[in-house]
Amino acid sequence: MSATFDLNERPDYDDVLQKIADYALNYQVDSLEALDTARNCLMDTLGCGLLALRFPECTKHLGPIVEGTVVPHGARVPGTSFRLDPVKAAWDIGCIIRWLDYNDTWLAAEWGHPSDNLGGILAVADHLSQKRQAEGQAPLTIRDVLECMVIAHEIQGVLALENSFNRVGLDHVVLVKVASTAVTAKLMGANREQMLSALSHAWVDGQALRTYRHAPNAGSRKSWAAGDATSRAVRLADIAMRGEMGIPGVLTAPQWGFYDVLFSKTNKDQKLKPEDQRRFSLPQDFGSYVMENILFKISFPAEFHAQTAAEAAVTLHPQVKDRLDEIDRVVITTHESAIRIISKVGKLANAADRDHCLQYMTAVPLIFGALTADHYEDSFHQAHPEIDTLRDRMEIVEDPRYTREYLEPDKRSIANAVQVFFSDGSKTENVAVEYPIGHRRRRKEGIPLLEEKFRANLETRFPKARCDAILDRCVDQKAFERTSVPEFMALFMI
Repeated sequence: MSATFDLNERPDYDDVLQKIADYALNYQVDSLEALDTARNCLMDTLGCGLLALRFPECTKHLGPIVEGTVVPHGARVPGTSFRLDPVKAAWDIGCIIRWLDYNDTWLAAEWGHPSDNLGGILAVADHLSQKRQAEGQAPLTIRDVLECMVIAHEIQGVLALENSFNRVGLDHVVLVKVASTAVTAKLMGANREQMLSALSHAWVDGQALRTYRHAPNAGSRKSWAAGDATSRAVRLADIAMRGEMGIPGVLTAPQWGFYDVLFSKTNKDQKLKPEDQRRFSLPQDFGSYVMENILFKISFPAEFHAQTAAEAAVTLHPQVKDRLDEIDRVVITTHESAIRIISKVGKLANAADRDHCLQYMTAVPLIFGALTADHYEDSFHQAHPEIDTLRDRMEIVEDPRYTREYLEPDKRSIANAVQVFFSDGSKTENVAVEYPIGHRRRRKEGIPLLEEKFRANLETRFPKARCDAILDRCVDQKAFERTSVPEFMALFMI
């Protein structure tokens, strides 16, 4: 006989929520490598946002909802003159950061871009700091920002290690929402109960589908989805800080919880043991692992699974640029995740479609020897029909080793190989690149180039004297950490 009632005994907060809350509230960031990497990440992320301001499709989304609104102690949007409430400021900062798909990346069972959380972190830190100064208190410093970045990266990244949200159709920005909720609540001064309440609302909130990332529906929402998520996190943290009750069993509640409603398919695919089904896997404790191992997009504004393919294509460009009409086929050897996410044939409808197409991101550097944000625009694509001609001659092949080492913790490779075959029977070498220049294994090589990328992005928005002032402030770790948030944000205002 089935029960005709619910047993109304309110549970303790789900264990995963408690682990996240305790980590966010209590962890002391003492890894010098993590803090140094966070400094470089902050520079790179803001530079990506400044570069995005060149594109009207991005800037049309920015600014107050009600034109002319004046916000006391308004959070500033870098590269603009906007001073907004923290919720809309987080949206705008998150939007420009992600627009060109050029900021950092984390690849595991789930993918994502942990620096997306900087939208909420900077907006809240700037607003609270100005408010503190007005009340005669000390503002937050960049050290506070860097610590929040390490924590947000870790929450998003560790949750992504063995939990594939994409396999159940959910977008990875759910993890941006959760991580941003934790760190913005921390900045707001949350106690443990408030933190748990905020996190529970982040999980119970409506979650984005991945529809806008995949053919045939890929579109520009993927460029502002993370801004939307980090903005929503600020709102939920604020709601919790006002005393809103939490939802303790948000993950585990039978029938109504996140696991049963949205996550069970993933666990079936992962073939977990019956006692572990419909639960997140946390394979390691939270620390500073993710920031220390984060992937930077240094060379190309391209979906990260294609970074090494683009690098290989640039290497091959001199051998093929004068023989384009002689190409019989191009073989791209890759890993399973790239095939699942970005391998596509047929018409590409817009820039967002093109920067998530492995074939397009390989064809352009083969033909032109470079891949920039402008190469995705309609005007460029329409002027160069040879790109689609070359795409039609491409074959995609999975290498099981590439797929396996993509997930191995001591490797985390993102391998691609490209080889071009000509109609006369000749062929190029098979150029394989297993680790992109933004990988931890190539930090020594990559950081000087990342700094050059930052300067180039600054120069799209500011005169030389301002660029020099920002760079001087950013390259000295100790001085940078002591800088107040309002002082730093002022450097980026128009």
